[in-house]
Amino acid sequence: MDNGASSYRRYLDGDENGFIDLVKEYKDGLMLYLNSIVCNIHVAEDLTEDTFVKLGVKKPKYKEEKGSFKSWLYTIGRNIAVDYLRKNAKRLEIPIDTCNHLASEDEDVEVLLIKEERKILVHRALKKLKPEYRQVLYLIYFEDFSNKDVAQMMKKSVHNIETLSYRARKALKSELEKEDFNYEEL
Repeated sequence: MDNGASSYRRYLDGDENGFIDLVKEYKDGLMLYLNSIVCNIHVAEDLTEDTFVKLGVKKPKYKEEKGSFKSWLYTIGRNIAVDYLRKNAKRLEIPIDTCNHLASEDEDVEVLLIKEERKILVHRALKKLKPEYRQVLYLIYFEDFSNKDVAQMMKKSVHNIETLSYRARKALKSELEKEDFNYEEL
C-alpha cells in the first residue's frame, strides 16, 4: 500500500478521480488530527479543506524517500493549522463538547451512556494536556503512525517523540485519575 501516493500521481497526471480518491481516503482522519491541534471541529473541517485546496491548486511535490504519503499530507495539514493558530491566537474559542450519538437498538441505553461518559472524560482529559502531548497521543494511538513518522511531522527526533509520548501518557493517566476514571473496563 502506498498511502495515496499513486492517487496523487494520477491526479498530477490529469486524472481528477485521483484527487477524489485522496479526499475520500484521508479527509476524516486529517480532520480529527487537526481538531486535536485547534480544539474546534468546525475550524478543523475548514483547515482540512484548506489542506486539500493547497494540494489541488499548488500541487506540492511529494518525495517518497522522505516518508509515507499520509505523513506528508498530515504535515501539510499541521503546518496550515499552526499558521491558523498564529494568526488567530488572540481570538480562539474552544467549543463545549458536543457528542451526540444515537443509541443502537441492540445496545442497552444505560451501557451506551456509560461508554459516552467515558469517552467524554477521556476527551476532556486530552484537552487539558499540552498541545504537543495531544498531538503525539493522537498520531500514535488514533492514527497508528510510527514514532519515526510522528517525529518527521512534528519536526523532532525519534527519541524526543518516545519521551514525549511517555510523558503524554503519564499526564493523561494523571488527568484521568483526577476524574476517578476506572481503567479495568478498558
